[in-house]
Amino acid sequence: MLLSPELLTRIRERAAGYDRENAFFTEDLEELREAGYLKALVPVEFGGLGMSLEEVTREQMALAGAAPATALAVNMHQVWVGVAKVVHDRGESFMDQVLHEAAAGEVFGFGISERGNDLVLFGSTTEARPDGEGGYTFHGTKIFTSLSPAWTRLGTFGTDTTSSDGPKSVYAFITREGGGFEIKDDWDALGQRASQSCTTVLDGAHAPAQRVVRRLDPGPNPDPLIFGIFACFELLLAAVYTGIGQRALEVAAATVAKRTSLQHDGAPYAHDPDIRWRVAHAGIALDGIYPQISALAADVDTLADHGAMWFPRLSAAKVRATETAKDVVDAAIRVSGGGAYFNRSELSRLYRDVLAGLFHPSDDESAHGAWANALLGPLPD
Repeated sequence: MLLSPELLTRIRERAAGYDRENAFFTEDLEELREAGYLKALVPVEFGGLGMSLEEVTREQMALAGAAPATALAVNMHQVWVGVAKVVHDRGESFMDQVLHEAAAGEVFGFGISERGNDLVLFGSTTEARPDGEGGYTFHGTKIFTSLSPAWTRLGTFGTDTTSSDGPKSVYAFITREGGGFEIKDDWDALGQRASQSCTTVLDGAHAPAQRVVRRLDPGPNPDPLIFGIFACFELLLAAVYTGIGQRALEVAAATVAKRTSLQHDGAPYAHDPDIRWRVAHAGIALDGIYPQISALAADVDTLADHGAMWFPRLSAAKVRATETAKDVVDAAIRVSGGGAYFNRSELSRLYRDVLAGLFHPSDDESAHGAWANALLGPLPD
């Protein structure tokens, strides 16, 4: 593991304070940078550590077990670097600039989500206005922009409706020093508080031609950029929430070993058959998620061909992981007693953090829709 037990311990010790103060994880990010974690997915020839997507899913599980919000926010950087790696591995170079810049220490934010837009990657309400020289300015509002205080590069997209071949979805990277945006101080969420996923208003943010990486037809698209975003986002996200579930199970096991029952002459709750069943049931469910994430990530790394089943399988992995993690945290709280209801309890924080998994794409409905189309065919127009 790249992330040492000592580093993870320090990160865990800071997590409650960040959550309580609704503060960004500045110290965590600096330590992760020093450990080389921000260039983990950058190939060695670009100056990175050359880790695989499968390896980084395991690192993300461990990081999420220490500090879920830190892991979730760093995830967005790792997604873009992972996308660049996926594209490069498939013989394309249009994302290589991301690999060079990540190796040089740039931090990438993920500026894709928009309020009320369930098209996600398949269409944007943000305007992408051509600058006449191959570049674009972007005008619109992005939500849930993790790493808001720290990103130096923001990957985003908008719709070009004015060019002769439009509409086109335009994907590009803006720089922090380039301006043309406002980050609102509006992150006061139920959980994942240290991620500081603030709203970003794009008002003329400029991406010159060399920072425009793709112009695609709106809608579902097999382009390697779309595949890379979908694969890395879904699998790394699944890893984060699986790590939360894993930590909740560890805390629950330690808690029931210490709690004692007056009804059973001071015996630990760990001896109660109902408690044992509930903890075991959570462990069985979680144990089934690890190989699913590992196998799909390895398939991305080795360029496996799942054809049209790639997107259903990736969305299903994310949904199973987040729903399972939520159920595991719920079980952990049930067996740990009323102390878990207090904010001072780690389980209380894990409960709030794990709920965010419900709101990331793909959601339960879209995953079921993808599988229905795969198994039954699309509905007629």
